[in-house]
Amino acid sequence: MARMARGRADGNPRKRLVTTVLVLFIVGGLVYLYSRNSGSSSSIEYTSKSLNTGEEESAVPKTIPVCDDRHSELIPCLDRNLIYQTRLKLDLTLMEHYERHCPMPERRYNCLIPPPPGYKIPIKWPKSRDQVWRANIPHTHLATEKSDQNWMVVKGEKIVFPGGGTHFHRGADKYIASIANMLNFPNNNINNGGRLRNVFDVGCGVASFGGYLLSSDVMAMSLAPNDVHENQIQFALERGIPAYLGVLGTLRQPYPSRSFELAHCSRCRIDWLQRDGILLLELDRLLRPGGYFVYSSPEAYAQDEEDRRIWREMSALVGRMCWKVAAKKNQTVIWVKPLTNDCYLKREPDTQPPLCSSDDDPDAVWGIKMKACISRYSDQVHKARGSGLSPWPARLTSPPPRLADFNYSSEMFEKDMDIWQQRVSNYWKLIGNKIKHDTIRNVMDMKANLGSFAAALKDKGVWVMNVVPENGPNTLKIIYDRGLLGTLHNWCEAFSTYPRTYDLLHAWTIFSDIIEKECSVQDLLIEMDRILRPKGFIIIRDKRSVVLYIKKFLPALHWDAVTKSNVEHDSDKGEDDAVLIIQKKMWLTSESVRVSEN
Repeated sequence: MARMARGRADGNPRKRLVTTVLVLFIVGGLVYLYSRNSGSSSSIEYTSKSLNTGEEESAVPKTIPVCDDRHSELIPCLDRNLIYQTRLKLDLTLMEHYERHCPMPERRYNCLIPPPPGYKIPIKWPKSRDQVWRANIPHTHLATEKSDQNWMVVKGEKIVFPGGGTHFHRGADKYIASIANMLNFPNNNINNGGRLRNVFDVGCGVASFGGYLLSSDVMAMSLAPNDVHENQIQFALERGIPAYLGVLGTLRQPYPSRSFELAHCSRCRIDWLQRDGILLLELDRLLRPGGYFVYSSPEAYAQDEEDRRIWREMSALVGRMCWKVAAKKNQTVIWVKPLTNDCYLKREPDTQPPLCSSDDDPDAVWGIKMKACISRYSDQVHKARGSGLSPWPARLTSPPPRLADFNYSSEMFEKDMDIWQQRVSNYWKLIGNKIKHDTIRNVMDMKANLGSFAAALKDKGVWVMNVVPENGPNTLKIIYDRGLLGTLHNWCEAFSTYPRTYDLLHAWTIFSDIIEKECSVQDLLIEMDRILRPKGFIIIRDKRSVVLYIKKFLPALHWDAVTKSNVEHDSDKGEDDAVLIIQKKMWLTSESVRVSEN
């Protein structure tokens, strides 16, 4: 018995050890399962899983969880929570916290962003310019904060936009007409006979200025950060007005040089004198020869000592930049940029700001720091005394001079237009009666090349965000020279927009590019789902093998295939392509994905 007792005594530690290990294993498993489930109910799930076509086919997920409701407005690369969590050391005075800071792959969200409770299909354009559903953007603080400025008004289930702004309480339309009048444009029309087409609106609020320019055939890139007025750009895009999340901080704007005929700042609360005028010099880079800067701000008219000091210093700075006052009236001043390099070359030696070095590329913008120098014109622009662009709408189809930068001929340009005109016609035939005349407003071309896809949509009542990949030819300058809008982007990262902001995404060979860059196909699909509105469409044009692979993801994403079509011997690629058209379903809740009866 003694030995047996000892034997039992000797064996108990082993049993206890085994029992302890089993308990820890079970508890760990339960914790793991809870954490997985919580990604689709009460918290976000982070993942390092990357999916490429080189992986086993079984890697295609059967389901993708839905994020918690509180993440219904997530912008992954402009997520302030991420900045706090990762403790990034940013200079707040330079607005670095409003610039893009993307999560590492292991911290990306691996779930689908749900719409807010009560979400409705957006109001159709053009009614949407003046009203949106309150449930779609349930934020009314701007209506209270800007109640005396007519930004927006809550009326029952809708938020109404009377067209006011901080500087133009009586309406953007009257303010725009007054600017045209100051510049002596014919009939007080801001488009100046089609010669003024592209506008850059800095600190745009809810983009009423840009919204009211559209009736004059003028397109504005309305820019605002994801700041204390959090949802400005979300409201703009919900209204069907071109807009982009960004800030004048430390990096160049993602647009080429000489992209805009006019820049606008209406009480945009920007310190233009900081860092040797670097922000004004960034506007100078973006303006075309003879471009205007419309500045409506107390410094232009107030009489207190501080405003007068700022006005004197700002006037001196733009004078050294060779800008001249084109008009000044009441509370607005308009400066004009020179047509040639003559003034720059006549400045005294060591005049500040200096000219940029000859090896600086003013069109290199992705991740490039702003520079406190003046971008001079090329010899061609200097001799031409301007951009040499046709007035709108001829500008859309006329070969622009900067085609020569890519060794493209006019014949190549015209052939590209013909190809995309035919393709868009075929797309609409494939979609059939699912698209009515007002179904689509906000369109994104994820790989825009020369912008001919957007040009083919000219008469369809839409606007297009033309995206040019950051690692290829910077054809964005051609897109702007055609009177269109766009931005550079790296599709291995999330786009700078709110969820549910586009009705149609066009993905031409973008997945082949992603696979070649060894980025995650699944991450891109989840990002496209975030950008796309419920009931919105995706057109994928790619290699047949890639299209078949993407099609396997549709059940997990809760997307419907509208149609698939093979394209035999694609004329510009020399290989077979396929077209897959997809429609996103409507989700009713974030706890379980259900399909609306509608």
